[in-house]
Amino acid sequence: MTRGNQREQDRLRAAKKAPAKKPKESATNLAKRKEADAEALRAKQKKKEEEKAAAGSSGK
Repeated sequence: MTRGNQREQDRLRAAKKAPAKKPKESATNLAKRKEADAEALRAKQKKKEEEKAAAGSSGK
């Protein structure tokens, strides 16, 4: 088991090179972001439906 220490040293070196992990989002920030994303999707869907209705009525 002569490589045991070498493996540990390699792990430490790799950990130093790796970028630091981002801190996790708090529950309130996560909820706010999810709500904002949902609102953006709702607006996008509404716009798409309006365009479809406009295209449908002008095509007839």
